Amino acid sequence: MKIAVSTDERTLLVETLLHELKNRDHNITYFGPEKSESVDWPIVTEKAATLVANGTVDEGIVMCWTGTGASIVANKLGGIRAALCRDAETAKGARTWNHANVLAISLQATDDTTLKEILDAWFSTPYSGDGWNLKQISHIKSLEQKRSSNAEK
Repeated sequence: MKIAVSTDERTLLVETLLHELKNRDHNITYFGPEKSESVDWPIVTEKAATLVANGTVDEGIVMCWTGTGASIVANKLGGIRAALCRDAETAKGARTWNHANVLAISLQATDDTTLKEILDAWFSTPYSGDGWNLKQISHIKSLEQKRSSNAEK
């Protein structure tokens, strides 16, 4: 799977994430610092989420100190359903009911073990295909279309 990853800081958690993704045979496009310097989280998050939105990659993982800012930025792009997940159950629910295609993670609140549990849940949980859930996703898509139409005016 092709995955865009972004972070504003290069922490040990980022190293763990990149290692885990490589071990799971994912193709990674990385946006963020290579060493200890930091970069602006809105800029790198936008780059990663844009690749998801335009179909260049399959999914994204975006990170910042709390994960909140990265999830907000990602959700500004049409077609993105970013979910801030602090545990495996939230990741599972985000995939099942929200068809989340971008995972947001807190650099500060996530340890290596929890990260691996989140990734296990994220990658093993399919989107729900039941009628009720598809109706919810359709409604989200209609809101995106309204937002896009309003922006053009």
